[in-house]
Amino acid sequence: MAIDEVEASPLAIAITEGHRRDPRHTEMILRESRRVVRMDRGVIISETYHGYICANAGIDASNIPGSDTICLLPVDPDASARGIRDSIRQRLGVDVAVLVSDTFGRPWRNGAVNVSIGVAGFNPVISYIGEFDPHGNELHTTTIAVADEIAATAELVTGKLLGVPVALVKGYPYEPMEDADSHAIVRDPDKDLFR
Repeated sequence: MAIDEVEASPLAIAITEGHRRDPRHTEMILRESRRVVRMDRGVIISETYHGYICANAGIDASNIPGSDTICLLPVDPDASARGIRDSIRQRLGVDVAVLVSDTFGRPWRNGAVNVSIGVAGFNPVISYIGEFDPHGNELHTTTIAVADEIAATAELVTGKLLGVPVALVKGYPYEPMEDADSHAIVRDPDKDLFR
């Protein structure tokens, strides 16, 4: 999106004052946020309309051409993943699972990691609830966000600065799921201890 198409509100201008971000970028962060979780020192942590809690509503001004351009998250990342999956199936005749990822920071941890924001064709979360570990202990809460693990693994080969848009992950025995939905990864607000 061309930032020239955006008019910054007085609030976006005030928030941005003293920080390096363009007020129009801040305006788009506010527009793409369901709610602001926290703001401090020019950093805006918000909840997107998708339900993701991330910096700057997931809006990037890096790894895109031009200094007057910003990149928003897809309106429907799951639909984007389904579209890619359908195109691969039509063009190549193979059935694959697809995920769309973005780089997110993590609370209480330094360094960002790629996480899944859209999925198609596989279960993004594997549950071990009710199963037993090798010592006979029953698992009561353990679920693994395999879509996030795959996204983070893929970033190791795509790199942040390499311009590689796609990684092919082979050998993972994923659980096929036609109605896959990335919202399975987003914690239910009723179970979120930090709201």
